[in-house]
Amino acid sequence: MYEGAVQDLIDELGRLPGVGPKSAQRIAFHLLAADAADVRRLADALTEVKARVQFCETCGNVAESATCRVCADPRRSDEVLCVVEEPKDVVAIERTREFRGRYHVLGGAINPIENVGPDDLRISQLMSRLADGAVTEVIIATDPNVEGEATATYLSRLIAPMGVTVSRLASGLPVGGDLEYADEVTLGRAFEGRRVVGG
Repeated sequence: MYEGAVQDLIDELGRLPGVGPKSAQRIAFHLLAADAADVRRLADALTEVKARVQFCETCGNVAESATCRVCADPRRSDEVLCVVEEPKDVVAIERTREFRGRYHVLGGAINPIENVGPDDLRISQLMSRLADGAVTEVIIATDPNVEGEATATYLSRLIAPMGVTVSRLASGLPVGGDLEYADEVTLGRAFEGRRVVGG
């Protein structure tokens, strides 16, 4: 539609996850109208993140060295391992300040439609981490969707024979949500995970 560099920029932006053609066009024209210094800062940040950031050799989280800050923290418990799909999930769990164990980032979830199978994820590295017997519980914190459930089921069947306790994060109704808008699966999970109140 546009010529040369503008269309190239729109095409590249459109390849980003969650950015459709209209959003890509909007971002491109925002960048065209922005100060050169602002655009240079963005370009420098992109170049810097690619040069400095890597994935932790132990857990697969993002890190600026061979080991991420969670794996390097001696105060964390080695007995509990929380398995997540992506590094952004580590950040979400850390924000709760409820978990003091270690993490393992799979790098995605089993998704046959997208041709993502168990061999495409960091499952063999997970099994290697569990082999020494230091971990007593694995918390599977994959997304509560079809792919996340398939991954959780696959992992629990793989880990159970090792004698390690396998648990799954509870799922159900969000705080502040309305029952009438909850889907059947979420509502079903809320019933399964109900707790006794009072005493």
